[in-house]
This record gives sequence, C-alpha cells and structure tokens, in this order.
Amino acid sequence: MTATDKQIIKGGMFLIQEADPQNVYTPEDFDDTLRQIADATQSFIDKEVMPVIDRLEAKEEGLNQALLRKAGEQGLIAAEIPEQYEGLDLPKAASVIIAEKLSQTGGFAVTYGAHQSIGSLPTVYFGSEAQKAKYLPGLASGEIIAAYALTEPGSGSDAQAAKTSAVLSEDGTHYVLNGTKMWISNAGFADLFTVFAQLKTPEGNRFSAFLVERSFPGVSTGAEEHKMGIRSSSTRQLILEDARVPVENLLGQPGQGAKIAFNILNVGRYKLGAGGVGGAKHALALAARYAQEREQFGQPISNFGLIQEKLASVAIRSYAVESALYRLVGLIDTAIASGVDKLRAIEEYAVEASMIKILGSELLDYAVDEGVQVHGGYGFSQEYAIERAYRDSRINRIFEGTNEINRLLIPGMLLKRAMKGEIPLMQAAQKLQGELMEMSFEEEDTETPLAAEAKAIANLKKVALMVAGTAAMKYGAQVESRQEILARVADIAMLAFAAESALVRTRKLGLPELQVEMTQVYTYEAVLKAEALAREAMNMIASGDDLRTATAALRRLTKVEPVNTIRLRRHVAAAVLEANGYPQPKRA
Repeated sequence: MTATDKQIIKGGMFLIQEADPQNVYTPEDFDDTLRQIADATQSFIDKEVMPVIDRLEAKEEGLNQALLRKAGEQGLIAAEIPEQYEGLDLPKAASVIIAEKLSQTGGFAVTYGAHQSIGSLPTVYFGSEAQKAKYLPGLASGEIIAAYALTEPGSGSDAQAAKTSAVLSEDGTHYVLNGTKMWISNAGFADLFTVFAQLKTPEGNRFSAFLVERSFPGVSTGAEEHKMGIRSSSTRQLILEDARVPVENLLGQPGQGAKIAFNILNVGRYKLGAGGVGGAKHALALAARYAQEREQFGQPISNFGLIQEKLASVAIRSYAVESALYRLVGLIDTAIASGVDKLRAIEEYAVEASMIKILGSELLDYAVDEGVQVHGGYGFSQEYAIERAYRDSRINRIFEGTNEINRLLIPGMLLKRAMKGEIPLMQAAQKLQGELMEMSFEEEDTETPLAAEAKAIANLKKVALMVAGTAAMKYGAQVESRQEILARVADIAMLAFAAESALVRTRKLGLPELQVEMTQVYTYEAVLKAEALAREAMNMIASGDDLRTATAALRRLTKVEPVNTIRLRRHVAAAVLEANGYPQPKRA
C-alpha cells in the first residue's frame, strides 16, 4: 500500500478513533528492501558481533570502533543520513528493524544506538549545511563516532536544569564551555559529542546545543563506569574545562536546546521499544530451546504447564508490543512519504513514542526474568546467554527518560494537544459522559471474529477518557501534580493501544488461529488490568455518590465474557516450542 492510499492520522487520535486494519502497518508489510536489511543485520550479528561478544564484555580496546566501521561498510549506520551526505535515507522502518535485530547484542546495541541514533541525528535534523557536509559522511561510514551529552550529575530527568555553561569569547570566535556530563555512552572513544549547555546571554540563560569534537582544547573524559549490565559499551563522564568550541559549532539556534534534545529523544524512545521487542524474542528463543533440552522427572521441562505458561505469556506480550511498534513506525513513514517534514512527523507521534518505550522496555524485563526462571540455577550462571540478557535489559527503563517520566508525558501531551484543539479529546470525554448517563446497552455481536475484543478495546479507550476527564475536571491545572492518577491513565491508554494494534494486525493477517488466540488473551487481561487501575484512580478522585456512579460506569465498560486463558496459552506455547522461539506470523 502506498502512502497516498492511506490517511495521515494525527498523534493521539487512537484514543477516539477506531483503527482500520488496511491503514495499519505491520511486519508482514515489509518490502524486499526491508527484508534484505533484516537479513543483512542478522548476518552481521552472527558473523561479526556474536563471535567476539566475550571480548566486547571484557572491554577489549578498539573493538567497538572496529565493529561500528564494519557496520558502516555494510550500510547499517547510514539508514537515516541523507543521500547527499553519503547516507541511504531509508524509511524509519529500516532503522527500527536494525535496532530490533541488534538488541540481542546487549552493550554493542547501546554503542550502535548512541552513535547512529541520538549521536548522529541532531546533526541530521538541526545541523547547518556546513556542519552536515563536515560531519555526516564520517558519521555514515563510522569513521567519526558520535555521542549525546545531556545528563549531568545533578540533572537527570530535569534536563533543562543543567549547569554546564557556555560563554561567547570576547573576540566572538568561540564559546567557552564548562561543566560535567554524566553517563555518556560512547564517551571512551567518541569523536563528536552533541553537548547541551546554558548559553549565557545579556537576556539570561538560553539552553542550547553544541557540536564538540574530542580534540577541542579543554575536552576530556572520566574513567569507565562499572555497570550492572551493557558492560561492553563505554560509559564515562564528559568533562569540559574551558573547552573552546568554534562559534560555527553551535547546533541550531541559541535557545533551541530543549527542542533538539526532546525531538531526538522521541526517536530514541521508539527505537528502545524496538530493542525491547527484539530482546524479548531473543530471550524467548533461549528459554524455549533450553526448556526442550533440559530434562527433569524423566521428561523435558517444556512438557510442564507452568513452563509453557511462561513461554506463551512472553510470546503473547511480544506479539502485542511488536504490533504497536510497527503501527507507530507506519504512521511516521506514511506522514513523511506524504510530504510532512521528517522531524515534524516524528514529533507528531511523541505520545505513541513514549508508549512504545515503556511497553518495549517492560516487555523485555518480563521476558528476561521469565527466561532466567525457565533456566533455573543455570540462568544465574554467566555460561548461559540469558544471564547477560537479564543484566543488559534493566537499563532500558531508565534510558531516554525513565518510564515514570514517560508515563507522565503521555497524558500531559494528550491534554496539551486537546487544550490547543489539535485533537478533540474534550469533546469525546463530554460525549462519553452523556453515554454513561443514558445507561443504554448495545446488542452483542457474537458472530464476527474478535468482535468481543473490538468492543472491549473501544471501552478501554473510554475508561482512559473517563479517568482523565474526571481528574481534569476535579483538579484543573493541578492535575499535573497527581502523578499516581496520570500514570494510571497512561497505563490504560497503553493497554488500549497495544491491544488494538494486535487486533487490527490479526484481522489484516486474515484471522489465523494462533494470532486470534494471542489477541484474545492479551485483550482479556488488558481489560482486567485496566479495571483495577481505573478503580484505584477513581477511588482517589471521587467519593460518595460520585464514586458509586463512576464505579457503576466502570463495571459496564469493563464487562467481558470469560476467556479460557489457560487453554489458549497451551496452544500458544505449542507454537513457541515448534518454532524454537517467537512464532513470527506469515504474510497473508
């Protein structure tokens, strides 16, 4: 399907608009080019990375750089760099596929992402023509390695509270930067840092970005951090002591630092989600293979129901989150193909990017934890790959804005867009209030496949609107300080987005039995989780008759027919064991 066949959907509209399967992008829609990229990436991992993974973990000097250059030779780090600067300028789906595949390499995936994504893209999207011409060809080939320097010892989530300063020299030829950046991936060997600092001006501080070369006077790095996971990646402080940065290395305009930082983080977020999906599939494959090899009580442990339940649960969540991930990527690529500026297209779906970051990172943590459990004591041994996967996964809930911060961003951005009139959330919330007062009951559709799930998902969206709308009416501007309520709204919205993504993908696939069953289980359990979340929120917001009315409405919206999830999980587990991992759907 071409971009002209699809309607561009505004970010956040998923809450009030039913998705059309034919307008939703899925992995089964990959064209030959994207499948070739997936194969090339897997080949690079198998031939170049995995044979040296122990040497990477031991921090062998020069190995990360050499692998990045090899990746550059194969075009794997030039996907998002324009062709005129020796890049490939591929759809965003290409870079997401690469990120998903590389996730199994742990620390090297971080090295790659810090360079290809958050390290290089600030120059791609905000660089001047001279900056692009100077740096992008080297970034595309891996001859120049990039890093992104935002966090400081005293400012993590509150990035704009950074203390690093930039002062224009008296002769106007350069800026003098002073400060320390913390947790900088690739810092041990990066050639080019995107550094954020408070530019001192007569009008006050202006948060700005600078392209800082390692060779500039006053630039140094601290010692390597000793980390729980992603040990093969370099993580150090970046130290700026009267660092001299030429004026032409100001990135963008003075005061554009926040715009640059947060737009680049949007990209990092959905790619982290991609890594979560890929990492979960890898953990599932490790667990499935081990379960079939390990025998206890005279038979493989894969025969036991509780082991099968673990495998099936990881597969089901992976299917839903994978569906949500590529739905988002499709929205971005459709907008770009239709003429929307690339950065504007990514910014349009900032809400969805935050959701994918949370969904993917928490899926990965769940998958590796269950993977270790399937391995038993051996899962605690470094001899087994699941041990490294477990350690490497934990950072993803902290990277690119903690999951707590992203949970606050989701309802915050939705409410801001609604207040600006960009999406009609307020009107939808008001309409919902009327529907709930009417107490009408629609006739159940018991014939159409997945009709019950479609209705349940539509009601999930209404639950999110009900909680958000009630909270906004009660607290007004103070709703921003009710973090526990906002987080629950975010969780309900994410459950709706992922469940609907699975549903429309399954319909688009032609309703194959396995994917129907996975959609049924995920949706049923999403409703149960959403009901509990909404009850907790409404118990905080309302009281007395208002709470009783809200509780009655919530019961109506979360009413679902019983689903035999144990039986369905057994079916899914059988498919996992047959596939020796994630049962990737086939194109219809």
